[in-house]
Amino acid sequence: MRRMALTAGGTAFGVLLLLAAKPHRIGPPPAAPAVAAPQGAVAGPITGVHTVTGGSVGTPLGPVQLKVSLDGTRITGVTVLEEPDSTPRDEQINAQAIPVLTQETLAAQNANIDAVSGATFTSEGYIGSLQSALDAAK
Repeated sequence: MRRMALTAGGTAFGVLLLLAAKPHRIGPPPAAPAVAAPQGAVAGPITGVHTVTGGSVGTPLGPVQLKVSLDGTRITGVTVLEEPDSTPRDEQINAQAIPVLTQETLAAQNANIDAVSGATFTSEGYIGSLQSALDAAK
């Protein structure tokens, strides 16, 4: 009887610990990445078609920088100016990740997009530079 009570109590405690655990965070890290000052920063809202260059965001594999095309406040395109490309593996990861990130950006119309699995550093840099460009466009 005592063994059964200890087993039930231990199981209940284990379930409680699992429920109290925080889930993994997907997306940009809580600490803001290092962002260089964006080029083409403008004061006030802009109407019409224009492009804004985001800041260069440093990642452990190399910098990421974007140019965002806007029609008023609507994102119409994203061009990658810099991406990690020091190894063939970096190029392979980016060839798969960047189109997904761009598609998510166009669908979301903001920088609140999910990171691509297996391309965490590129995703964080992409999202940081995208947010920088959108901030500069305001």
